[in-house]
This record gives sequence, C-alpha cells and structure tokens, in this order.
Amino acid sequence: MSDAFLDERLGERAERGALRRLRTENNGAAAADFSSNDYLGIVRRGLLDDALAAAAPAAGGAHGSTGSRLLTGNCAATEDLERAISAFHGAPAGLVFNSGYDANLGIFGAVPADGDLVLYDEWVHASIRDGIRLGHAASLPFRHNDLRHLEERLAAVRRGEGDGESLRRPPPAAHVFVAVESVYSMDGDVAPLRELAGLCGAHGARLVVDEAHATGIFGAAGRGVVDEAGIAGDAALFARLHTFGKALGAHGAIVLGSAALREYLINFAHSFIYTTALPPESIRAIAASYRVFPELERERARLRELIAYFHRRRERCDPRRFRGGEAPIQALIVTGNDQARALAEALLAGGIDARPILSPTVRRGTERLRVCLHAFNTEEEIDRFFRIVEARS
Repeated sequence: MSDAFLDERLGERAERGALRRLRTENNGAAAADFSSNDYLGIVRRGLLDDALAAAAPAAGGAHGSTGSRLLTGNCAATEDLERAISAFHGAPAGLVFNSGYDANLGIFGAVPADGDLVLYDEWVHASIRDGIRLGHAASLPFRHNDLRHLEERLAAVRRGEGDGESLRRPPPAAHVFVAVESVYSMDGDVAPLRELAGLCGAHGARLVVDEAHATGIFGAAGRGVVDEAGIAGDAALFARLHTFGKALGAHGAIVLGSAALREYLINFAHSFIYTTALPPESIRAIAASYRVFPELERERARLRELIAYFHRRRERCDPRRFRGGEAPIQALIVTGNDQARALAEALLAGGIDARPILSPTVRRGTERLRVCLHAFNTEEEIDRFFRIVEARS
C-alpha cells in the first residue's frame, strides 16, 4: 500500500513555505538564546541539579513509573507534590498531568458535556482547541482579550438566544466555560483576568485559565497572573493550569481546582487515565523547582529590566511591527514564511537565536520572529538583535 498521499500533502505544505522540520545542527547553541522558555535560567544554570543533589544526594530517582496512576504508577511523592503545589497557589486541590497539552485535553475533553458551551479566546493554545474538539460541548470563539465581545456572548446565552448556527448567537447551555490564557504564547500579552472573572461571575460562567507562560514570572514568588490579579479565591475561577516545562525547567503540568474537579478528572480525563505516569525522578525535579523558583526574585527583577529595555529599544526601530507587553515573549511581525525564515537565519549568523513562527501556526500575514527574553540575556544582545533587524529593514 502506497504512502504517496502523504507525500502529496507534505508537498502542498512545502509549496506554501510552511513545511516544519526538526533541526539539530548548530541549533543556536553558540548564539544568544532569544528562543527558549527558560525565562529564569533555571536550566541554563543547572539550578535543579543543585537542588536535587542538596535534597537527597544519594537518593536518585526511578526512570520509570511502571504504569498509569490508576494502576501501578501512583506514589506518595506525587500526591504529596499535588498537595504542596495546591497550597502554594492557594487552591483546594490539584492533579498532575504528564504535560500541559495533556492537561488541557483532559479538562476540555472531559468536563464540558453535551448541552454545555465553551467560549474561548480566539488566540488560545492549540491544546485547548483540541480538547474542545474531543469533548461534546458546543463552542464559540470571542475576539482576543475583548471583554465587550465576551459579554455579548455571555448575555446571549443567559437570554437563551440562538441555535448554535450563528457565531453571533450562542446556543443555550447548561454550563458555560470561558477559556483563556493568562499570558498568550505568540504575542506575549496578558489577559485582563480580574475583569474576566467579574464577567464570568455576573453571568454564571466558569473561568478556566492556562498559566503556562506566567508560572514563575508573575505574581508573588512567581505564583502567576491569577495571584497577581487577586482572583485565586474568586468563585468564578473554575480551574487553572500551571506547567512545569517552561520557566520552571522541569516537565509536566498540574490542574488546580476543587477537590470535586480532581476526582472528576481522575475518573473521566482520558489523557490522565490512559497514559503511563510521570516517573519518580520527574516528580523530584518538579518538587525541586518549587523550592527554587519562588526564591528567584533577583532574576524576575532582571527580566523586567530587560523587557523594559527591549521596549525602549524598539521605539527607535518601527514599533508598529512589534507586539508584546510585560511578559518575556515579544513578537516582531515579518509577513510571509520565507521572509521570517530569512530574518531568523540572518540573526543566527549574527549570533542571535530567535526562531520564526510561520503560518499556519499563526494566521497568514502575521508570521513573526518570536523573541523570548531571559534573566541571563544582556542589553548588548538586545542591541545586536535590533542592529541586524534594522540593517535588513
């Protein structure tokens, strides 16, 4: 049986300049890192290695958990970790998943049911969209960070308007969920969580917040934007997701919410039930990160300085081409996949590793260089970035 149809589809993507490839050569190893999620430098500086060695120098960790958590893969250390993280973030309970992607599949594939409705910010992560598609609830987007548009949708649901066939008229729903990210991964802008919680509370909706790119960076001791916005105890906050593989330098994620939500996900979330659990060594690494990152106030302060410097420097370039606010993620719009790739190659040749983000990952016409700033970057590296960009403008 031929696989020619796969070659045809790949060829179509290649013709659009959108073919993805893994790369190992050079990989930016000798260049200034403007691309990784290691915002605080936990991985670069080996801080988890030090914390693990100090905590249990001879303990080591098993490389396999031997099964799903409902069979042989659960252990006391994992449940202790869930309780500790929940307490740190001020949540009643939590459930660890193998990744942020798995966690979003679990929430949105299992919780919203037939007769429910998910309203989601049009820029939410693919894992949320995929989770919604796995579930049985109706769903509608609202314009990015547009509180008025969301309120229109929520008000229409409360009035019982619509049959689900029009984007302007949401269907009636038993339960309404609002899905957002606290920091959006492509533009780096921050969601107005306090206002979103207020809207959800006024309309009886449940707010779900993905804190993947905020954990470790925002809020007291890096607790996230939910903490910074003061809504950790808000009745409208149904669930939030914290990942461990970005600023925290480990792997996996946790869903925080009520004890009932934890029990429900254990029973209904396929991405939790039907997968081998994280091994003990991963659980130890996550626990080590939660000992390390809350103490990195100097790194968070340095990161804020560099973000402010990047903003001042872009004003001397063409600020209309840039997106990004107070988060480490900044974006330089470079229309066209070929143009974005070419600029990334020029930057790499100049010692700056900033990766292109191409369509269809982002909408056609909004291709960009995604610049991730870190506490270990320097003003000189930022200046070099802008010199190369300006020379090619």
